[in-house]
Amino acid sequence: MKKVNATGVVFKRAGKIYDFLTNGVQLKRGDFAIIETEKGEDLATVVFPDREIIPAEGQEFKKIIRKATEQDIENLKKNREEEPKALEECKKLVEQHGLEMKLLKAEYTLDRTRVTFYFTADGRVDFRQLVRDLARIFKTRIEMRQVGVRDATKILGGFGICGREFCCSTFLRNFDNISIKMAKDQNLLLNPGKISGVCGRLMCCLMYEKDGYDVVEEGVEYVELKDFIDENTGGKI
Repeated sequence: MKKVNATGVVFKRAGKIYDFLTNGVQLKRGDFAIIETEKGEDLATVVFPDREIIPAEGQEFKKIIRKATEQDIENLKKNREEEPKALEECKKLVEQHGLEMKLLKAEYTLDRTRVTFYFTADGRVDFRQLVRDLARIFKTRIEMRQVGVRDATKILGGFGICGREFCCSTFLRNFDNISIKMAKDQNLLLNPGKISGVCGRLMCCLMYEKDGYDVVEEGVEYVELKDFIDENTGGKI
């Protein structure tokens, strides 16, 4: 299959990495780029500079338009400053309409052709009248996006019981499937309050040491601790 030149970017901290056609725009890691998206022009941060990749069958790419200018960055800052105001306005309308939904965040595209409101809800919500009211106020396209509890926690951020910022808000780009077996293998106390995150689901960090617990002999109650930096150090308990 034919290779294409693509650049990997993220739109937010610890966000998913998306590939866009480099389009002759040479960027280095950490640069800001203006991207063509389905929502309009937006600003993203380069994670993987230009390299060749093999697209999946039927995969289509949008392209990088250009390197971001100082004016683009100023526009982004202005949008971020106005997003809390948009969120408060939406909250007032949600209350007026009596909708059972919890708003999390408002997000403008760089060119302000669309504003997206993220929310959680226990079920489906009929927000058609809400969208019409918001469009009348903001004079732009409105998108309401419902997310799950893990994504909601990632959006809001905060601190875990370890005292550090949530992994999902700082560096964890994708959510793994976490099982109670991981906690059992690590001999952790199976207390929901100890092994569950703020989102109410099993903590993502249970995955980090999963491969380090290797029972050598069946029935022998000890584990082999592996040092992931230097395999010649560490030892057995």
